[in-house]
Amino acid sequence: MKTFFGRTALLLGAFALGSAGAQAPAVKIDGPWARATVPGQKGTGAFMTLTAAQGLRLAGVSSPVAGVAEIHEMKMEGDVMRMRALPALELPAGKTVALRPGGYHLMLMDLKQPLVRDTQIPVTLRFVDAQGRSSELQLSVPVLLNAPGASVQSGSGHGGPTGHGSHRSH
Repeated sequence: MKTFFGRTALLLGAFALGSAGAQAPAVKIDGPWARATVPGQKGTGAFMTLTAAQGLRLAGVSSPVAGVAEIHEMKMEGDVMRMRALPALELPAGKTVALRPGGYHLMLMDLKQPLVRDTQIPVTLRFVDAQGRSSELQLSVPVLLNAPGASVQSGSGHGGPTGHGSHRSH
């Protein structure tokens, strides 16, 4: 069942890239959302929580709304917040991994058009299991100003009008 806006989506029916007929492990997706943009903004973040039934790696992301989509991490290094692309993100079996502003997240760059609040965008997540098999999950992600249930804070957070959503290099 796929339900969004802060509700849980249990996604089972992925398609394996490498072997015909194989099915992806179950991944529970909670609260997916992407931050709305303003005209001229070229990047933004997408967020959710992921819980894999078996250990996996989130190995890639894509979306037709972005020329470039990457897995990113933000963290403090001394007194400076730094953002960098990750080749993959480990999803330990049964443990929830949060993709949220200020931490791990999906970065959508070179946007082809503004992401308008209260619309949906397609996002594809690519996973790799311990045996090296790839699988994909396709999501329809709501575009919001803030996380579902969060209070509105002007100009705060990842990818907002005063955020760093237009960064290309890290």
